[in-house]
Amino acid sequence: MKLCESVSVPKDYFGERVAERYDESSADMFDPAVVDPAVDFLAELAGDGAALELGIGTGRIALPLSQRGVRVYGIDLSEAMVAKLREKPGAEGIEVTIGDFATTRVDGTFSLAYLVFNTISNLTTQDAQVACFQNVAAHLQPGGCFVIEVNMPGLRTLPPGKTSQVFDLSEDHIGIDEYDPANQGLTSHHFWPVAGKWEQRSIPFRYTWPAELDLMARLAGMTLRERWGSWQREPFTSESTKHVSVWEKTD
Repeated sequence: MKLCESVSVPKDYFGERVAERYDESSADMFDPAVVDPAVDFLAELAGDGAALELGIGTGRIALPLSQRGVRVYGIDLSEAMVAKLREKPGAEGIEVTIGDFATTRVDGTFSLAYLVFNTISNLTTQDAQVACFQNVAAHLQPGGCFVIEVNMPGLRTLPPGKTSQVFDLSEDHIGIDEYDPANQGLTSHHFWPVAGKWEQRSIPFRYTWPAELDLMARLAGMTLRERWGSWQREPFTSESTKHVSVWEKTD
């Protein structure tokens, strides 16, 4: 199957200003209690093969996975985020290609490819998400696995009659999610106090349902192998707020 030819290059929302404070603003996601279970899960799937991270960013997962002995490669659209990765110990052993991970190819084949922390939603059209699955399948060796960690759409928690909700409210950050249910759209608005004023950054996403991702995988020649409610392999249920899904390349 050919890759979608109509996919446009997404806008880079992770430029120098964002990259400069990304690790600090996402400090809770760098906690070993969050990182270690994900790395354990991915290292087990990678085995003796190489791993490809889509949206490698500043290396939150790639660096500790590499330290486990896994050969890690990455793709990322943001040169600024990759520059921050390059400043860290161990980054010299990770090869990164700058580009849109929905279509960018790298040399070699992999036993594992993965997208974590809702990054599949950075592709804001269904065509781009389908292309991503096809691109991953082209990189995987037979029997290789594709892992996605992504939140479940939070529509059930919206106030009655509303399409937006506050997801964080503190002295140094306000976060508001604004949904567009007709188009499976979600815009996250972030506000930070900077030099006595509130600075805003808004990022668009496209949310997905598990069954939709399963169909994208089937179109790319992959089948669902397992789905969990967390990296610790908690059961995925109707009450789960996210899922960790694994598809296996079958051809």
